[in-house]
Amino acid sequence: MLSSPPLALYVHFPWCVRKCPYCDFNSYTLHGALPAREYVDLLLRDLARRAPGAGGRALISVFLGGGTPSLFPAEAIGRVLEGARALIGLEPDVEVTLEANPGTIERGRFAEYRAAGVNRVSLGAQSFDPQRLRALGRIHTPDDTRRAADELHAAGLHNFNLDLMYALPGQDLGGALADLEAALALQPAHLSHYQLTLEPGTVFAAERPELPEDDAAADMLSACEARLGAAGFSQYEVSAYARTGRRARHNCNYWTFGDYIGIGAGAHGKLTDPGQGHILRTRQTREPRRYLASGVPEPVTEPVAPQDLPFEFLMNALRLSEGFALPLFESRTGLKRDAIVPTLSSLQADGLLVGDTESWRTTRLGARFLNEVLLRFLPEGREGDPRRVST
Repeated sequence: MLSSPPLALYVHFPWCVRKCPYCDFNSYTLHGALPAREYVDLLLRDLARRAPGAGGRALISVFLGGGTPSLFPAEAIGRVLEGARALIGLEPDVEVTLEANPGTIERGRFAEYRAAGVNRVSLGAQSFDPQRLRALGRIHTPDDTRRAADELHAAGLHNFNLDLMYALPGQDLGGALADLEAALALQPAHLSHYQLTLEPGTVFAAERPELPEDDAAADMLSACEARLGAAGFSQYEVSAYARTGRRARHNCNYWTFGDYIGIGAGAHGKLTDPGQGHILRTRQTREPRRYLASGVPEPVTEPVAPQDLPFEFLMNALRLSEGFALPLFESRTGLKRDAIVPTLSSLQADGLLVGDTESWRTTRLGARFLNEVLLRFLPEGREGDPRRVST
């Protein structure tokens, strides 16, 4: 029986000071003045149009992503959050995450964001090696990241994430571990540790940098996993590590096939309608100028075909270290477990999954070859890249 899952809100801020050569997100270099007031006005109209889809559910989390949301002043962020509270409602313990670039944070700004309602920050450190940062096209320095972390602690925002990449151009095992030590010294509550990949349509895809070999990258990952474990961080998802009680609620909602409203240029959403018995995907106009010119933006809405639901669910759920329970699959998709159990059993026979009558997860081998695992759930004739998670 299809049921209504928890509901989150994703807000997309599409502008950056400079587009990074590895980035395939919907982001654009800012030219001229930031249209902060006009954009927030439109976000609120966008949200008002989507609010009925909440079905009376309050938001468990809000994620302000980009692009670089920290280009927007605290007053603009506060307007978005007040709009979300008025139009939909916020759970008393709502998690509100702001993505921030260390190179765009002015002194005292984090205290202002906290006063506006932000209680979690995701800081894009990526590396603490100046040479690696230049290779990645980042606008900040290692000292910018350290200052930003100091500002977070001073503002009482101790629940923050650091994004850290490995297998960077010219990086060796020692360099990857040095980056990790520098990150741990800043006392984050959460760390996202992911390998640099060359995504289609990016500058790096067209002008390929020389990256470490696969075996070297695997050694970096293994060594960093061990160090994070020793430092008190538990790995709960493919690239996510957290201290006790500090898992990212917003991302966990994605990975357990929860619902989310997406507003802003290029934002995606997912909404469940138990009464109609279907799940809808939404996507908004990508290009900021067209979004701003729309007046009242109308997203494209498409139902998820029943034959696509196993892949859609497992693409997210199998990223979690503990995997998923079959009753959750049934309630979040409306399908019977028989739709996936034969394939799960086949993958178990191949040593890629382990499970029983109620729950399933990847083995260490299965986690390493997760893309191949997920491809087994694609409907016949459909092509897809399991790494691409709709957020």
